[in-house]
Amino acid sequence: MDTLTHLISHSCKINLVSHDCKIKDNLFLIFLIGICYKLANPVARPSKVKSRMENYIQFQEVSKAKYNCLLFDIDDTLYPLSSGLQGHVTRNIQDFMLEKLGIEAAKVPELCYQLYKVYGTTMAGLRAIGYDFDYDEFHSIAHGRLQYDLLKPDPTLRGILKSLPIRKVIFTNADDVHAARVLHRLGLEDCFDTIISFDTLNSSNKITPSNDKDDSETRPISAGIFDFLEYMRHSDSDIVLPSTPIICKPFEDAFEKVFKIANIDPQRTMFFDDSIRNLLTAKRLGLHTVAVGSSVRALGVDHALESIHNIKEAFPDLWEAEEKHEITKYNVTIETLA
Repeated sequence: MDTLTHLISHSCKINLVSHDCKIKDNLFLIFLIGICYKLANPVARPSKVKSRMENYIQFQEVSKAKYNCLLFDIDDTLYPLSSGLQGHVTRNIQDFMLEKLGIEAAKVPELCYQLYKVYGTTMAGLRAIGYDFDYDEFHSIAHGRLQYDLLKPDPTLRGILKSLPIRKVIFTNADDVHAARVLHRLGLEDCFDTIISFDTLNSSNKITPSNDKDDSETRPISAGIFDFLEYMRHSDSDIVLPSTPIICKPFEDAFEKVFKIANIDPQRTMFFDDSIRNLLTAKRLGLHTVAVGSSVRALGVDHALESIHNIKEAFPDLWEAEEKHEITKYNVTIETLA
């Protein structure tokens, strides 16, 4: 009987220290241990079996750290707004609106800004109100003309991210090429497990130019375009805004797709972004939210960091939790098998 108890206990110990063990298997093993103890010790009190069950339940609780994923935006989050890069992006988008869509110069700045406010990105807004264009062409101007040398390597942030014992995922509205270039310039290209970008969430809409037209020419479009600025001047009307075919932050469907693609549990994920609007959507969906770029916490957001560099100072438990988790798990396993 002692030999049987030893073998079962040894098997249980192996299963218990595995993060992937099945609850029903471990419960069955604990049940067998209880039977062995009863047979070997007829006068033993039932409390021993109960104690082992309580220890197993405790093990299940400590086996789940509070966070198992950190979700990061890129632009103005992993590097500061003061870099000036986003100002160049805005000017490039306005150039696209002028050069490729033929929008009146006087309307471009306001339309660019108002579409961004309502649709999350100007690009999403342009598609919503009726403009059809090649996504790759848009990105080639919005990001392809950027001076990436404005960004410098950030060894401090690299060290912080590399030391974090938690899975890290990028979620950006930018395209793959821009995301890769920014991460490379910052020296962070190998710091993330997954990168989810515009290209991940949206199908290509490659537009093939006709043979009888120079594709470099401006493509003026007016018919069928929703007059967005006129709508904004009379926003109390009954007119319904058109929806966008583009999937992006801050819309819930974008977050839900990210959860599915990256196998993210929002209840156990911390989300870092510079946009309060994005953070509020994330909060509604159960994510723990951190605004980056200001130390003043906005209403509805969990935390605020002036810089992403403050992450270790603000959340030391992200590092400590893993150590405590391993120590507690070991202690509970020993108690269960004692």
